[in-house]
Amino acid sequence: MSEPAAIRIVSPEEFDAGTAQTPGSERLAAVSPQLGVDTALWSGLFKVEPGARTGIHHHGEQQTIAYVLSGICEVRWGAKGEYSARAKTGDFIHVPAFLPHMEINPSKLEPFCWVVVRSTAMPIVVNLPADFWS
Repeated sequence: MSEPAAIRIVSPEEFDAGTAQTPGSERLAAVSPQLGVDTALWSGLFKVEPGARTGIHHHGEQQTIAYVLSGICEVRWGAKGEYSARAKTGDFIHVPAFLPHMEINPSKLEPFCWVVVRSTAMPIVVNLPADFWS
């Protein structure tokens, strides 16, 4: 008889900053194979400091779902960065696979923080050149 699957609790002190990063932000892996969790998904926290913006990037074949835990963020996307929307605490965000985007924190005082879930276990971050949208 095989052992049943087990629930795994991952506490903040176990979060891993050694995951793929984009300039202007910090990603902390919480649920991933690198942390010993047998999973087909990736999950963690994403934070952008006041007044900062990330580089333009996409997540390859991964779809991303994010829940805005705190703060306000502006998300830009598109072939030329021509689209934008604002999300605030309590909102969910869906980012399709391969979509170039960036996150901007319009607040001068508060960081924003998201809980992120991705559709594959290995994090994919493709950082694009700063002039990608020029």
